[in-house]
Amino acid sequence: MSFSLLPERKFEDVTRITPEILRAAGVELLILDVDNTIAPYGTETLEKPVTDWAESLKRAGVTLFIVSNNKGARPEIFASLLDIPYIKRAGKPSPRGVRQALARTGVAPSRAALAGDQIYTDTVAANLAGVHMLLVEPIRFTNPFLAVRYFFELPFRREKRKKRSA
Repeated sequence: MSFSLLPERKFEDVTRITPEILRAAGVELLILDVDNTIAPYGTETLEKPVTDWAESLKRAGVTLFIVSNNKGARPEIFASLLDIPYIKRAGKPSPRGVRQALARTGVAPSRAALAGDQIYTDTVAANLAGVHMLLVEPIRFTNPFLAVRYFFELPFRREKRKKRSA
């Protein structure tokens, strides 16, 4: 549990995180960010590849859980679509929301991962909580502020954390 801006692994999009990859890392709980990770900002639906992916993970025995900083209805909407639990107003980069998901599921940090698109919130929260961090490329830039933020994340997006010892 340390402050780090480096993810453990990087993926082109969330659907590239397979049950096999999670199993190899010993992950049984995958915590999901919402905005720009499983759905673009401003939408209230999920693309079929994302819903198919989520179902394949559940069939493989992976528990899914949404942890979002969003204060509105989006976390609940997407949790309902995927039939999974959620926490909104998580306060990332604080690890509080991630730790709440761990407590609610009874999963140890070493057996959990967070999939998210941002370094300064998702990656820091995951690393502080001691869970695996799986960084995904943002789905879509919707405003200039996000584009600038992602620009400042580029040095950290190019690096990855050293593997933990088992």
